[in-house]
Amino acid sequence: MRRRELITILGVAAMWPLVARAQQSDRVRRIGILMAASADDPEFQSRLAALREGLQELGWSDGRNVQFDTRWTTTEPDDLRKHAAELAALAPDVILAGSGTTTIAPLLQATRTVPIVFVLVIDPVGAGFVNSLARPGGNATGFTTFEYSMSGKWLELLKEIMPGVTRAAVLRDPNIASGIGQFAAIQALAPALGVDLSAIDVRDAGEIQRTITAFARSSSGGLIVTASPLAVRHRDLIIALAARLRLPAIYPQRLFVNDGGLICYGPDFLTQYRQAAGYVDRILKGEKPADMPVQAPTKYELVINLKSAKANGLIVPPSLLSRADEVIE
Repeated sequence: MRRRELITILGVAAMWPLVARAQQSDRVRRIGILMAASADDPEFQSRLAALREGLQELGWSDGRNVQFDTRWTTTEPDDLRKHAAELAALAPDVILAGSGTTTIAPLLQATRTVPIVFVLVIDPVGAGFVNSLARPGGNATGFTTFEYSMSGKWLELLKEIMPGVTRAAVLRDPNIASGIGQFAAIQALAPALGVDLSAIDVRDAGEIQRTITAFARSSSGGLIVTASPLAVRHRDLIIALAARLRLPAIYPQRLFVNDGGLICYGPDFLTQYRQAAGYVDRILKGEKPADMPVQAPTKYELVINLKSAKANGLIVPPSLLSRADEVIE
């Protein structure tokens, strides 16, 4: 074989790995998304927009090098399992569990191989989703909302905005571990603040209306809405009931206050979706969820709706107003 021919063959052989990598990088990646919400809910459309914007900034464009497979589901267990299984069967490159514990649990039942990035999950270690925050160890990683102990802050805020409160109804989803955990953290603080608690289970609109209305028949009461997809789904009803029954209510996230609720304390949820875009990007580039630490929020926001306060006949203490990140007039 001539020397020139040998050099040519060796050069082509050396190029093969580069050509293979180029072909792999050119292929359209698939991102599955599971959302326990209605597709026409503007809040969840905003969350997905934050995810897409984050991915676009990292070079992932829908229709060019990435394809989204989104499933919108109710919070019913059978519905969740069905859509989780559908997404897993598509074998996407990564799946976003977009509605906290409600969506990550059925996805992990459906697959232990497809990488999953979750957002808005409370206590992923205690729920068994990851081995540890630093080393998740399986096929899932993502972002937590807060530790259970922070739930006590909601009761403190209720007492601060209404010093005479002696009773509090805690709206929770008993079907997820975080619903029980949040109530327990609030319950631990209640005796020191002189407040009797009542748990209200969130299952459907009828039950929410009956239990909150019954609770409001006695005086000196307030409402604490814990974080759950069900509470978000029924937020219009909850906010309307609190206003009609003149129940001071504390919420876990800004969207409740934007929609007319009194006060919220919690992380900025849209930020988590933007951060999730970074984790999706890293997985698409070859990193493993097992080695990517679960991240916690670094900032919490306090938002107060003064219009709602006036409607409830409440005067917000200046000390509370001064700490607010935003006051809605």
